[in-house]
Amino acid sequence: MPFIGKQPQVGAYSKLDAITTSATATYNLTLNSGAYYPSSANHLMVSLNGVMQAPQDSFTISGATIIFASTLASTDSIDFIMALGDVLDIGTPSDGTVVTAKMQDAAVTTAKLASSLDLSGKTVTMPAGAVLQVKSTFVATTFSSTAANFTDMGLAVTITPTSTSSKILVSYNLGTVDTAADARIGFRIVRGSTAVGVGATAGSRYLASTAATTVTQRGQPHSFQFLDSPATTSATTYKVQQYNQGSTLTLGIRADNDGDGASVYRTGYNIIVQEIAG
Repeated sequence: MPFIGKQPQVGAYSKLDAITTSATATYNLTLNSGAYYPSSANHLMVSLNGVMQAPQDSFTISGATIIFASTLASTDSIDFIMALGDVLDIGTPSDGTVVTAKMQDAAVTTAKLASSLDLSGKTVTMPAGAVLQVKSTFVATTFSSTAANFTDMGLAVTITPTSTSSKILVSYNLGTVDTAADARIGFRIVRGSTAVGVGATAGSRYLASTAATTVTQRGQPHSFQFLDSPATTSATTYKVQQYNQGSTLTLGIRADNDGDGASVYRTGYNIIVQEIAG
Protein backbone atom coordinates (compact mmCIF):
# COMPACT_ATOMS: atom_id res chain seq x y z
CA MET A 1 0.00 0.00 0.00
CA PRO A 2 1.30 3.52 -0.68
CA PHE A 3 2.87 5.69 2.03
CA ILE A 4 1.56 9.08 3.12
CA GLY A 5 4.40 11.54 3.41
CA LYS A 6 8.10 10.76 2.97
CA GLN A 7 8.92 7.34 1.53
CA PRO A 8 11.11 5.34 3.94
CA GLN A 9 14.69 4.73 2.75
CA VAL A 10 16.28 1.30 2.80
CA GLY A 11 20.01 0.97 3.35
CA ALA A 12 22.82 0.67 5.86
CA TYR A 13 24.61 4.01 6.24
CA SER A 14 28.09 3.31 7.64
CA LYS A 15 31.24 5.31 8.24
CA LEU A 16 34.12 3.13 7.16
CA ASP A 17 37.31 2.70 9.14
CA ALA A 18 39.88 5.50 8.92
CA ILE A 19 42.61 5.18 6.28
CA THR A 20 46.18 6.42 6.63
CA THR A 21 47.48 7.70 3.30
CA SER A 22 50.85 6.87 1.75
CA ALA A 23 52.49 7.04 -1.68
CA THR A 24 49.87 4.95 -3.46
CA ALA A 25 46.45 5.36 -5.05
CA THR A 26 44.91 2.08 -3.84
CA TYR A 27 43.59 1.50 -0.30
CA ASN A 28 41.66 -1.28 1.41
CA LEU A 29 38.13 -0.54 2.60
CA THR A 30 37.18 -1.94 6.00
CA LEU A 31 34.21 -1.67 8.33
CA ASN A 32 34.88 -2.68 11.93
CA SER A 33 38.19 -4.15 10.72
CA GLY A 34 36.48 -6.41 8.18
CA ALA A 35 36.71 -6.03 4.40
CA TYR A 36 33.91 -3.94 2.96
CA TYR A 37 32.66 -4.46 -0.58
CA PRO A 38 30.60 -1.53 -1.87
CA SER A 39 28.23 -2.17 -4.77
CA SER A 40 29.87 0.61 -6.79
CA ALA A 41 31.73 3.90 -6.42
CA ASN A 42 28.36 5.62 -6.52
CA HIS A 43 27.55 4.10 -3.10
CA LEU A 44 30.39 5.98 -1.36
CA MET A 45 30.80 9.55 -0.15
CA VAL A 46 34.53 10.34 0.05
CA SER A 47 36.13 13.49 1.48
CA LEU A 48 39.82 14.09 0.70
CA ASN A 49 41.59 17.08 2.23
CA GLY A 50 38.22 18.62 2.96
CA VAL A 51 36.97 18.25 -0.66
CA MET A 52 34.22 15.85 -1.69
CA GLN A 53 35.39 13.50 -4.44
CA ALA A 54 33.38 12.63 -7.55
CA PRO A 55 32.62 8.90 -7.93
CA GLN A 56 34.00 7.31 -11.12
CA ASP A 57 36.02 10.46 -11.91
CA SER A 58 38.09 10.97 -8.75
CA PHE A 59 37.96 7.37 -7.55
CA THR A 60 36.76 3.93 -8.59
CA ILE A 61 36.07 0.70 -6.75
CA SER A 62 37.54 -2.77 -7.30
CA GLY A 63 36.24 -5.36 -4.86
CA ALA A 64 37.09 -4.13 -1.35
CA THR A 65 39.55 -1.45 -2.50
CA ILE A 66 39.22 2.20 -3.44
CA ILE A 67 41.44 3.49 -6.25
CA PHE A 68 42.02 7.23 -6.49
CA ALA A 69 42.61 8.84 -9.87
CA SER A 70 46.10 9.91 -8.80
CA THR A 71 48.65 8.76 -6.25
CA LEU A 72 48.22 10.27 -2.79
CA ALA A 73 50.96 11.34 -0.40
CA SER A 74 51.39 10.82 3.33
CA THR A 75 50.49 14.49 3.80
CA ASP A 76 47.03 13.94 2.29
CA SER A 77 44.09 13.21 4.56
CA ILE A 78 41.09 11.03 3.80
CA ASP A 79 38.63 12.78 6.10
CA PHE A 80 35.95 10.10 5.91
CA ILE A 81 34.32 7.55 3.68
CA MET A 82 30.58 7.08 4.12
CA ALA A 83 29.01 3.94 2.71
CA LEU A 84 25.41 4.46 1.64
CA GLY A 85 24.64 0.76 1.44
CA ASP A 86 21.76 -0.29 -0.80
CA VAL A 87 20.06 3.07 -0.66
CA LEU A 88 18.74 2.57 -4.20
CA ASP A 89 17.69 -1.05 -4.50
CA ILE A 90 15.67 -1.13 -7.73
CA GLY A 91 14.96 -4.86 -7.63
CA THR A 92 14.00 -6.31 -11.01
CA PRO A 93 13.78 -3.66 -13.78
CA SER A 94 10.50 -3.40 -15.61
CA ASP A 95 10.34 -4.59 -19.21
CA GLY A 96 11.71 -2.04 -21.67
CA THR A 97 13.32 0.17 -19.00
CA VAL A 98 17.04 -0.74 -19.28
CA VAL A 99 18.66 1.56 -21.87
CA THR A 100 22.10 1.27 -23.46
CA ALA A 101 23.62 3.92 -21.16
CA LYS A 102 22.78 1.77 -18.12
CA MET A 103 24.74 -1.22 -19.39
CA GLN A 104 28.42 -1.42 -18.58
CA ASP A 105 30.82 -1.62 -21.54
CA ALA A 106 31.75 -5.21 -22.46
CA ALA A 107 29.20 -6.50 -19.95
CA VAL A 108 27.39 -8.77 -22.44
CA THR A 109 29.45 -11.93 -22.99
CA THR A 110 28.91 -14.93 -25.25
CA ALA A 111 27.59 -16.83 -22.22
CA LYS A 112 24.61 -14.44 -22.14
CA LEU A 113 23.77 -14.78 -25.84
CA ALA A 114 21.21 -17.23 -27.14
CA SER A 115 22.60 -20.25 -28.97
CA SER A 116 20.59 -19.20 -32.04
CA LEU A 117 20.28 -15.54 -33.07
CA ASP A 118 17.95 -14.29 -35.81
CA LEU A 119 19.82 -11.40 -37.49
CA SER A 120 17.45 -11.06 -40.44
CA GLY A 121 16.68 -7.40 -41.04
CA LYS A 122 19.70 -6.34 -38.97
CA THR A 123 22.88 -4.68 -40.19
CA VAL A 124 25.95 -6.68 -39.17
CA THR A 125 29.40 -5.21 -39.84
CA MET A 126 31.93 -7.87 -40.82
CA PRO A 127 35.71 -7.40 -41.07
CA ALA A 128 37.15 -6.70 -44.52
CA GLY A 129 37.83 -9.91 -46.41
CA ALA A 130 35.09 -11.93 -44.71
CA VAL A 131 32.89 -14.05 -46.99
CA LEU A 132 29.32 -12.77 -46.58
CA GLN A 133 27.44 -15.08 -48.95
CA VAL A 134 28.02 -17.65 -51.69
CA LYS A 135 25.85 -18.38 -54.75
CA SER A 136 26.47 -21.01 -57.41
CA THR A 137 25.01 -22.69 -60.48
CA PHE A 138 25.98 -26.12 -61.77
CA VAL A 139 24.94 -27.37 -65.21
CA ALA A 140 25.07 -31.13 -65.73
CA THR A 141 23.93 -31.18 -69.37
CA THR A 142 26.15 -30.52 -72.39
CA PHE A 143 26.09 -27.41 -74.54
CA SER A 144 27.28 -27.15 -78.17
CA SER A 145 27.86 -24.07 -80.28
CA THR A 146 29.39 -23.02 -83.59
CA ALA A 147 28.74 -19.30 -83.00
CA ALA A 148 31.67 -17.05 -83.92
CA ASN A 149 30.71 -14.43 -81.34
CA PHE A 150 30.18 -14.32 -77.61
CA THR A 151 27.07 -16.33 -76.78
CA ASP A 152 25.25 -17.16 -73.54
CA MET A 153 25.56 -20.81 -72.61
CA GLY A 154 23.15 -21.09 -69.70
CA LEU A 155 25.77 -20.54 -67.02
CA ALA A 156 24.55 -17.67 -64.81
CA VAL A 157 23.94 -16.85 -61.16
CA THR A 158 22.31 -13.87 -59.42
CA ILE A 159 23.51 -12.33 -56.16
CA THR A 160 22.30 -9.33 -54.16
CA PRO A 161 25.27 -7.62 -52.43
CA THR A 162 24.64 -6.41 -48.88
CA SER A 163 26.88 -3.34 -49.27
CA THR A 164 28.10 -1.10 -52.09
CA SER A 165 31.65 -1.57 -50.79
CA SER A 166 31.57 -5.35 -51.19
CA LYS A 167 33.70 -7.21 -53.71
CA ILE A 168 32.32 -10.10 -55.76
CA LEU A 169 34.66 -13.00 -56.49
CA VAL A 170 33.51 -14.80 -59.66
CA SER A 171 34.87 -18.25 -60.53
CA TYR A 172 33.98 -20.64 -63.32
CA ASN A 173 35.12 -24.15 -64.23
CA LEU A 174 34.47 -25.76 -67.62
CA GLY A 175 35.18 -29.03 -69.38
CA THR A 176 35.34 -28.45 -73.16
CA VAL A 177 35.84 -30.34 -76.40
CA ASP A 178 36.33 -28.83 -79.89
CA THR A 179 36.21 -30.61 -83.25
CA ALA A 180 38.78 -28.83 -85.40
CA ALA A 181 42.53 -28.93 -85.76
CA ASP A 182 43.01 -25.18 -85.48
CA ALA A 183 40.21 -23.77 -83.35
CA ARG A 184 40.06 -20.66 -81.25
CA ILE A 185 37.75 -20.51 -78.27
CA GLY A 186 37.34 -17.89 -75.60
CA PHE A 187 35.24 -17.24 -72.52
CA ARG A 188 34.35 -14.09 -70.66
CA ILE A 189 32.51 -13.05 -67.50
CA VAL A 190 29.58 -10.67 -67.93
CA ARG A 191 27.94 -8.62 -65.17
CA GLY A 192 24.45 -7.83 -66.44
CA SER A 193 25.36 -6.76 -69.98
CA THR A 194 28.88 -5.52 -69.18
CA ALA A 195 31.88 -7.75 -69.84
CA VAL A 196 34.32 -7.91 -66.94
CA GLY A 197 37.50 -9.91 -66.56
CA VAL A 198 38.49 -11.87 -69.70
CA GLY A 199 36.94 -10.84 -73.02
CA ALA A 200 39.41 -11.13 -75.92
CA THR A 201 37.97 -12.88 -78.97
CA ALA A 202 41.05 -15.06 -79.24
CA GLY A 203 40.44 -16.23 -75.69
CA SER A 204 42.39 -19.39 -74.99
CA ARG A 205 43.68 -21.30 -78.00
CA TYR A 206 44.46 -24.97 -78.37
CA LEU A 207 44.88 -27.43 -81.25
CA ALA A 208 42.80 -30.51 -81.90
CA SER A 209 44.23 -33.74 -83.20
CA THR A 210 45.90 -33.45 -86.63
CA ALA A 211 46.34 -37.21 -87.09
CA ALA A 212 44.78 -38.80 -90.17
CA THR A 213 41.98 -40.45 -88.25
CA THR A 214 38.26 -39.93 -87.98
CA VAL A 215 38.66 -38.69 -84.42
CA THR A 216 39.44 -34.98 -84.13
CA GLN A 217 38.56 -34.16 -80.54
CA ARG A 218 40.74 -32.59 -77.91
CA GLY A 219 39.48 -31.96 -74.37
CA GLN A 220 40.55 -29.05 -72.22
CA PRO A 221 39.60 -27.81 -68.75
CA HIS A 222 39.08 -24.08 -68.35
CA SER A 223 38.86 -22.14 -65.10
CA PHE A 224 39.13 -18.49 -64.21
CA GLN A 225 38.58 -16.14 -61.25
CA PHE A 226 37.88 -12.42 -61.24
CA LEU A 227 37.35 -10.01 -58.32
CA ASP A 228 34.67 -7.51 -59.33
CA SER A 229 33.53 -4.26 -57.67
CA PRO A 230 29.88 -3.81 -58.71
CA ALA A 231 29.23 -0.96 -56.19
CA THR A 232 25.55 -1.86 -55.83
CA THR A 233 23.08 -3.48 -53.45
CA SER A 234 20.70 -4.46 -56.25
CA ALA A 235 20.29 -8.00 -57.56
CA THR A 236 23.16 -8.58 -59.99
CA THR A 237 23.52 -11.42 -62.50
CA TYR A 238 26.90 -12.82 -63.50
CA LYS A 239 27.22 -15.18 -66.44
CA VAL A 240 29.85 -16.80 -68.62
CA GLN A 241 29.76 -16.37 -72.39
CA GLN A 242 31.69 -18.40 -74.96
CA TYR A 243 33.30 -17.46 -78.27
CA ASN A 244 34.03 -20.12 -80.89
CA GLN A 245 35.87 -19.91 -84.19
CA GLY A 246 36.57 -22.68 -86.63
CA SER A 247 34.98 -25.65 -84.90
CA THR A 248 32.06 -26.99 -82.95
CA LEU A 249 32.58 -26.35 -79.27
CA THR A 250 30.95 -28.64 -76.72
CA LEU A 251 30.82 -27.82 -73.03
CA GLY A 252 30.27 -30.24 -70.19
CA ILE A 253 32.37 -33.09 -71.61
CA ARG A 254 36.05 -33.79 -71.90
CA ALA A 255 38.13 -36.12 -74.11
CA ASP A 256 41.33 -37.89 -73.13
CA ASN A 257 43.61 -36.10 -75.68
CA ASP A 258 45.15 -39.30 -76.98
CA GLY A 259 43.15 -39.23 -80.24
CA ASP A 260 41.41 -42.58 -79.81
CA GLY A 261 38.04 -41.03 -78.93
CA ALA A 262 37.39 -43.76 -76.39
CA SER A 263 37.46 -41.73 -73.19
CA VAL A 264 34.99 -38.90 -73.68
CA TYR A 265 33.15 -38.32 -70.39
CA ARG A 266 30.73 -35.80 -68.96
CA THR A 267 32.02 -33.28 -66.43
CA GLY A 268 29.39 -30.53 -66.22
CA TYR A 269 30.36 -26.90 -65.64
CA ASN A 270 29.71 -24.34 -62.94
CA ILE A 271 29.94 -20.72 -61.84
CA ILE A 272 30.42 -19.57 -58.24
CA VAL A 273 30.12 -16.03 -56.90
CA GLN A 274 31.14 -14.95 -53.40
CA GLU A 275 30.45 -11.62 -51.71
CA ILE A 276 33.57 -10.40 -49.87
CA ALA A 277 33.30 -7.66 -47.27
CA GLY A 278 35.11 -4.51 -48.42
